[in-house]
Amino acid sequence: FYSKFPNIQVAVDANRKNGIENLLQVLNKPDVILLDDAYQHRKVKAGFYILLTAYDDLFCDDYILPFGNLREPSSGKKRADMIIVTKCPNDLSEIAQQKIREKLKVKQQVFFTTIKYDDYVFGNESQLLVSEIQSESKVLVAGIAKPKLFFDFLKNETDETLVFPDHHHFSKQDCEQILAKANGRKIITTEKDFVRLNGLLPKAQLFYLPIKSTFLNTNIDKTIEDYVGQSSRNS
Repeated sequence: FYSKFPNIQVAVDANRKNGIENLLQVLNKPDVILLDDAYQHRKVKAGFYILLTAYDDLFCDDYILPFGNLREPSSGKKRADMIIVTKCPNDLSEIAQQKIREKLKVKQQVFFTTIKYDDYVFGNESQLLVSEIQSESKVLVAGIAKPKLFFDFLKNETDETLVFPDHHHFSKQDCEQILAKANGRKIITTEKDFVRLNGLLPKAQLFYLPIKSTFLNTNIDKTIEDYVGQSSRNS
């Protein structure tokens, strides 16, 4: 994350409260602190909560662990100031969006994002057109929670895939398995996994596909800017 945004402060602390307190003690303390995956972190009370839910796995269709993937009852949606439905089809219509809003049964603003893939895959030594790599035989490697979209975008009938757990730290044995599977072919992975695999696999073979989330709505920036501006005036 820091390699992509070198001009911002990045802090890592499993204890979010402790991490925030340390950030606020530095000389150049931040005006805004953005937390990742902290919706259930009750020791911290945020000024603005954003709840993410996947288009193909809406929280209203899910159950609490261990029967489902929810960490708390869906009634926890009430704490959110904004809800974002992620990984939507890029042609999701306004009518379809409204149906999802009604299904979620929320009063907050609901926004929608879609995944946009880059036109190139990148390695340490070169970059290749996605259109070329899609037709080439290769190995696809992913250590993310739901790699299906990644695989579906790149995969052809000659490709092989290797799936590892989310946030996986690759061992020597893992790398040997990947290299054996590749057998000289290119290895394409996610940007997150590239950071972990870089230096462990041959540079000439290893590439990653950048992705970004794009909002289907146009007024999301104003909503965030209004909150940040109001918060700054009140601080």
